[in-house]
Order: sequence, then structure tokens, then C-alpha cells
Amino acid sequence: MTQSADAEAPRPSFLAEAKGAVTPRATLLVIGAIALQLLFIASYVGALHDPEPKDVPFGVVAPQVAAEQAVTRLERLPGSPLDPRAVADAATARKQVLNRDIDGALIIDPAGTTDTLLVATGGGTVLATTLETIVATLEKAEQRTVRVIDVAPASAEDFDGLSSFYLVVGWCVGGYLCASILAISSGARPADPRRAVIRLLVMALASIVGGLGGAVIVGPILGALPGSVAALWGLGALITFAVGAATLALQGIFGIVGIGLAILLVVIAGNPSAGGAFPLPMLPPFWKAIGPALPPGAGTWAARSIAYFKGNDMTASLLVLSAWALAGTVITMAAATFRPHAKVPPLA
Repeated sequence: MTQSADAEAPRPSFLAEAKGAVTPRATLLVIGAIALQLLFIASYVGALHDPEPKDVPFGVVAPQVAAEQAVTRLERLPGSPLDPRAVADAATARKQVLNRDIDGALIIDPAGTTDTLLVATGGGTVLATTLETIVATLEKAEQRTVRVIDVAPASAEDFDGLSSFYLVVGWCVGGYLCASILAISSGARPADPRRAVIRLLVMALASIVGGLGGAVIVGPILGALPGSVAALWGLGALITFAVGAATLALQGIFGIVGIGLAILLVVIAGNPSAGGAFPLPMLPPFWKAIGPALPPGAGTWAARSIAYFKGNDMTASLLVLSAWALAGTVITMAAATFRPHAKVPPLA
């Protein structure tokens, strides 16, 4: 009775099977995934575990001598939570808060014992509440009281002013997911400039649809954010395309690893530094510094400006997003143009 050669062959060892099942490339990708996991934890916990106000732009309205004394007193607070400056009058202070030049202002009444605090919960409820606590403590120590006026109140349907942040996060997710799908479906690096153009055009169309969908959901459908639907639509399309184009650019240079780098920039570095859960003045220095330069931070600032501040102070944020979109487009095209071309399969 004969046995087959397969039956007689010894079974490979577990180590040999493991080497066949997990290639060196897969091993490197797994190591990269673990690194992203640990960076995610470090970034989110590092940015958000102990929020403290630091150098919050803050106005003081009072007669000259009283204003100078108040500014000096606020500058000497432990931990430097405020960056105070004298403001000419109450109207100017209100205008500066609405223009997002300052985050709050104290209007001192020299003839009475009740002062007025201007805040803007539309820029972040947590920051406004923190300013109220700081000022109330100081006023109580001097046997004075304070009344609070919210000059740019967050919507009643926008709990803690977070809807703008979550909206922007959704647009960012759509951007790198669409770009990743385009890459995974037919190779991370576009085979030639024509394919790169097609991917960018698809990304642009997806951005327009996603931008409109997000604006309609948070506006007319849920009533979470006030402000112009058209303006939010345009912002959403720009954010989505900026993130998508950047992801395509990273894929064009680094291949599939570029998706991980996009997640590193947008999710791990960008989201906790965006000023969503805690506005920028309450973040540690590193996250406070990088936030405005990344799409989630620039997008969150612009979305809040549209919703609550009549579109004021958006230029820098729009320039940041436009720079990401332009750089992503240029690098995507350059990577497709100057790489060695593989044979391009037919589109059909």
C-alpha cells in the first residue's frame, strides 16, 4: 500500500509557517500600526488630560488708572491664565470679542460694586466658563460681584460648542477615507499623471458632496449650528479636499504607508490640537502651536466663525486649508510625473 508524497511530507514547523504567513513587509506595517496606536494615546491624553488656561487674550475696560491696576493684577495671577490688555470702552471690547481678537473682557464700574464680564460661548463653552470662574473669584476677594453677558452664545442644540469640531472631524475623515479608497482600489501610487488627475477630480467631487451633506445635517436637519449653509458647504468642501489631496500626496510619495502618515497628521496630531474639546488657550504649548496649522484646527476655527462670529477672523484659517489643498495637488501630480511609470492597465 503506497502513500502519497504529500502525506509523507513532514508538516512545516510553526516558526516556518509564521514566516510564510507574516512577511517582512507585513511585520513593518504592524509595527507602524502599533506606533500609531501609542502616538494616538500620547497625543490625546497629553493634550486633553489637564486643560489649563494660559495667556488667554482678555480685555479690561475702566478709567485709566483703574485699568492699569486691573491689568497688572491679572498679569500677576498664578500660572498666567490671562493675557490682559486695556480696552478703550465697552463697545470696543464687545467688537473685539466678536472679531475674535480677545476671548473675553471685564468692564469695571468705578461708581458701583457690580462689574460686567463679556464672554463668547460660541468660541468654546469650557473657555467661557473658565473665564467666569477666574473673574468671579477675583471679584469676590474684593467684595465685588460680576454679571456675565454672552455676546456670541452657542446654540442651545450645540452642547459645549462641540458641533463645529465634530463637523470638521467628519469632513476630515471623509477626506482621508476617500483618498485611501482611491489608492487601495488601484495601487497607492498613481501610475501616471492622467491617473493622478482623475483621482484629484474624484476627490474634488466627493468633497463637494460631502461638504454639502455635512452643512445640511448640522444646519437644517439637526439645527445644531446656525450660520450660512452655503458658507459651511464651501468650508466643508475645502476641508475635505485639503485632507484628501494631502493623503493622495503622501500615498504618491510613500505608497500605502502614506495612509498611516495622513492619520498621524490629521487624527493623531490634528484632532486633539484643533481646539474642539478645549479651545486653544487651554491646550499645552505643543498642541496649541501646531493646532492652527493643521486642517482640523483651521477648520474648527473657521466653522465657529461662520456659526457664531459672522464670519470674522477666518482669513488665516482659509489660507492654511488652501495651502494644504494646493500642496497636496502639486505633490500628487509631481509624484505621478517623476516616478518610473509602470504599464497602465486600461480604465475599463
